[in-house]
Amino acid sequence: EVQLVEDGGGLVQAGGSLRLSCKVSGFTFEHYTIGWFRQAPGKGREGVSCIREGGGRTYYAGSVKGRFTISSDDAKNTVYLQMRNLKPEDTAVYYCAADHRSDPCGYYSGSYYYHEFGSWGQGTQVTVSS
Repeated sequence: EVQLVEDGGGLVQAGGSLRLSCKVSGFTFEHYTIGWFRQAPGKGREGVSCIREGGGRTYYAGSVKGRFTISSDDAKNTVYLQMRNLKPEDTAVYYCAADHRSDPCGYYSGSYYYHEFGSWGQGTQVTVSS
């Protein structure tokens, strides 16, 4: 059974940093793509970043590029999302998700794209105060 558990959310002031973690189990870590998504109140779910091919490729939405960094620790079966220079508009519930396909996310014509992922965590709240 595929399981993903997020941690690391919280309340932070604008300009601050947080690191989210996503512990995964139930599948061969390096054969999956792991993505981070977020959903703000009253808004649809937004793809934030993803990591493919055992950490060999990383992708970011334009709204977070240069501020967020996705990484993986294969030994710990954990994917991280380091978030810096946080803004109030980053406030959302953040979810990690896994998919067995090789390319459920990436860049196309210079823009970040993503498809529906197969397995999801429960989410962790990130609140950025102004």
